[in-house]
Amino acid sequence: MKMTEISIPHSERHSSLETRRAIAADIPRLVSLINTTYAIETFLEGNRTDENRLATIMQKGSILVAEDASGQLLACVYFEVRPPDLDGDRPRGYLGQLAVDPAHQGSGLARRIVAAAEDRLRLLGCHAVDMIVLSLRPELPPIYRRFGYIETGTQEFSPVRALKPGYECHGIVMSKSL
Repeated sequence: MKMTEISIPHSERHSSLETRRAIAADIPRLVSLINTTYAIETFLEGNRTDENRLATIMQKGSILVAEDASGQLLACVYFEVRPPDLDGDRPRGYLGQLAVDPAHQGSGLARRIVAAAEDRLRLLGCHAVDMIVLSLRPELPPIYRRFGYIETGTQEFSPVRALKPGYECHGIVMSKSL
């Protein structure tokens, strides 16, 4: 499904922070932000993403970015609209690759950019949103619970990057009604 541009509600603009949809020119800075943020995932081989992967997912969905007044990229999150559930008539949203500059973690940026992405998904007709959290990141589900997400299942982990030897991992599906 092709995303249409939605104007950003005034509530998403702050004197020191602007939230906007990423464009192709942002890709190099996004790669740096995402790989820096996900460097903690030492159980996986290589980098979290690269320019080709980001360009590919931006064809399917969108990346929302948060910049400060100087244009420094502080946070991002990928979002897309997915088809309705088998028993539903409204689409579901999906969030992924939430990244906050490590120097700004704990400042509320994650909550703000997730809320902005949820607002956009709601405007696009989604009734719920899902995300996948890796089981090897046990610190994440409690954070997302505070954002209103609950665990709704598990799924097989099919990584773009290989797991290092000795690790086992699965995805924890977390969902929220919009």
